[in-house]
Amino acid sequence: MKELKFHGKSIIIGENSIEYIKNIEMKKVLIVTGGRSMFDNGAIDKLIGILKEKNVEVHIFKGVTKNPTTEVVKLGIEEMKKVNPDTVIGIGGGSPIDAAKAITLFYEYDLDIEKVEGTTLPQIRRRTKFIAIPSTSGTGTEVTRASVITYKEKDIKIGLKSDAFIPDYAILDSTLTYSMPKEVVAETGMDALTHAVECYINKNIDEFTEVLSEGAVKGIFKYLVSSYNGDKKARDKVHKYQCMAGCAFSNVGLGMAHGISHAIGGKYNLSHGLLNAVCLPYVLKFNSKDEEVKERLKYLSLQIGTKDFIKEVVELNKNLNIPLSFKDLGLDEKEFFQNIDELTENSLKGSTRVNPVKVNFDEMKQILSCIFYGNMDL
Repeated sequence: MKELKFHGKSIIIGENSIEYIKNIEMKKVLIVTGGRSMFDNGAIDKLIGILKEKNVEVHIFKGVTKNPTTEVVKLGIEEMKKVNPDTVIGIGGGSPIDAAKAITLFYEYDLDIEKVEGTTLPQIRRRTKFIAIPSTSGTGTEVTRASVITYKEKDIKIGLKSDAFIPDYAILDSTLTYSMPKEVVAETGMDALTHAVECYINKNIDEFTEVLSEGAVKGIFKYLVSSYNGDKKARDKVHKYQCMAGCAFSNVGLGMAHGISHAIGGKYNLSHGLLNAVCLPYVLKFNSKDEEVKERLKYLSLQIGTKDFIKEVVELNKNLNIPLSFKDLGLDEKEFFQNIDELTENSLKGSTRVNPVKVNFDEMKQILSCIFYGNMDL
């Protein structure tokens, strides 16, 4: 177990690092988690055991679903009002941790999550510690200032931003990842790769984030397939590299793959990592019209020992049994194109605004069509 410090926050790494909870002062805790996985693999029981040894009062808010909605956040806020904890622990995949971030901040400031789009959120938590314990290896949410929430009435995911969302402690206990199903290993791993690559080609890149994002790209390419096939050492490596990608993009931003993923995911309730994996090759092909992006991708090709970085991403998707198009994901062709204008408008929002190549409505519509049919002729 080892404690690292970034921006005054702590990242705890190593097997069984969940034990670090013993060192954190707390009296009353609300645990925010998903459905059954953290109960089935024993993580919740272990966490409760550690807290009970410290004579901590424990409450649980469970059932956070994939792609957490504003309704879930509002239910969590009501639970916070009943409990009034001094510490919130988000444990599980990116969804419960993102929900826990929003629940904590919106409770503290008595804000309405339905009315915050376009406003500046408070940037500090005044009284509540926040601890993130990820059980999947991809979102990087344990170190970022973002909380992605689905607004169902608008059929879109919105990335809310605040420094107050950055957890005080991020505990990277790779033993919690051993129970991930193979498809979750693949999808979250490709989410992390998308973070690292979109950060690396972002125009806001700097020397610090360049090193982090490049290292994450190399590490994920080296270890993800082995992690997918059950190698525990590789699983631990990917868990750390995905966090590096999170540290990088939280300082720089992302790009169009995320903009599209949030739009499609908000409409069809599909896994964010899965959508990023499908979109990434097409987005990189489009962005390669920029000479600086082209050179950066060429450099990444050298770092992972290939001649064509985009083709290598496609091959990685194949090795992880990830579909290569929206059509292969099972989206209905007629319905998709009936909604194409709405999906195009929503895809132009969010991270697409900092894409290295500016994209207009007609171009985005063509990109979505190409991704649907698996056409790389962009």
